[in-house]
Amino acid sequence: MTTPPDREAPAEHPIEALLRRRWSPRSFTGAPVGRAALSSLLEAARWAASSSNQQPWHLIVARKAEEPEAFGKLLGVLSPGNQPWAEKASVLMLAVARMVNPANGNPNRHAFYDTGAAMAQMALQAGALGMQLHQMGGFDVAKAREVFGIPEGYEPATAIALGPVGVAEALPEALAAREVAPRQRRPISEWARFGGWQV
Repeated sequence: MTTPPDREAPAEHPIEALLRRRWSPRSFTGAPVGRAALSSLLEAARWAASSSNQQPWHLIVARKAEEPEAFGKLLGVLSPGNQPWAEKASVLMLAVARMVNPANGNPNRHAFYDTGAAMAQMALQAGALGMQLHQMGGFDVAKAREVFGIPEGYEPATAIALGPVGVAEALPEALAAREVAPRQRRPISEWARFGGWQV
């Protein structure tokens, strides 16, 4: 399923179609994501830019059909508001950032930034394959660390739901309204500061 026209970003300036069509749905069909498609998504993340080419991102991947126990565990670390709709996704993931430089043990202050860049590339690739992914800050970091045995020096960054997009009507009424609400962004003039930090 491609992005419905009303979900495309109402960009004020020309941008690539792949960028306009990326969005974060909550309705998923539950149809499986094939191995080739998932490999393509991971490859897109693999080629993200990173500070000193450290590539600090790691992903715990739980396919609903193939890794049901891990899928249930990952679902269990999500916030109560995210669990009902994320349960319908085909794949759940947890992005984890390695917070130190493995070459010298120094802190990597760019780890979250670089992990986010990798996930953004994966999101765009999902759109190119006729799917979408929804990244979530709403999850229990401490529980995720415990459940998945994430070691010190690594930080859970975001949870991700992935799959083919379903219809808004499949969601509870409040979520369905959010699913079809007009997409909005702050105007460029609010955050692009040319020549310095003028306020």
